[in-house]
Amino acid sequence: MKIYAVITGDIKNFTKLTSERRSKLVVGTEELMKTMVSNTEDAQIFRGDSYQLIIEDINQVLKKCIQLICWFKLNSGSFSVAGKRRSTDSPVPLGTRLSIGIGEIAYKGKNVLDSDGEAFHLSGRQFDRLNKDDIIRLTTADEKNNEVFEMLLMFMNSIIRSWTRTQAETIFLLLEKEDNTQEQIAKKLNMTQPAIAFSLRAAKWKEIEKGINYISKKLENQYLQ
Repeated sequence: MKIYAVITGDIKNFTKLTSERRSKLVVGTEELMKTMVSNTEDAQIFRGDSYQLIIEDINQVLKKCIQLICWFKLNSGSFSVAGKRRSTDSPVPLGTRLSIGIGEIAYKGKNVLDSDGEAFHLSGRQFDRLNKDDIIRLTTADEKNNEVFEMLLMFMNSIIRSWTRTQAETIFLLLEKEDNTQEQIAKKLNMTQPAIAFSLRAAKWKEIEKGINYISKKLENQYLQ
């Protein structure tokens, strides 16, 4: 039995962007999402400000969600991921909400939007229940595990919500490649390695990683053994 993670998300404040910036954001976001999936058709943006992805490795889904959170934070205001000024338009604080469903996929169509199955139902139903302050929610068929995930993610969401742009940029690059080092990130951002280490500590990244690892272990015990 193959188990997948389906992410359903939206972009907060998307309609407040100019049409040019909306277009650029959609293109950039699609390019990023397609690097996260096994097949390019497994990541799609629809209705302009909504998106959906199929992630085959369920142990990686939370890291990919956090990278998306950082991506939208970095595209708020007038800067790009590399820290270069991107626009003189008024800043718009972007954000995202993500609902993860873990389960089987009964049918895969020509793309993610034409597919169906348990993972889609869990992801979509819980997305409809998100409030405006939610960030990440993860749902499986096991209600007891869901209660644990909900409590952990409430704590993690409260930390993520407070990240600064610099912290988000550091974490985005850290997650870009599994072997990225603090020295490599420092060089890319024209910062020192101690400054990168300080940024990660201030973002409580160690605590977030512990939460990710705990949830991944619970998913592994539930589905992969």
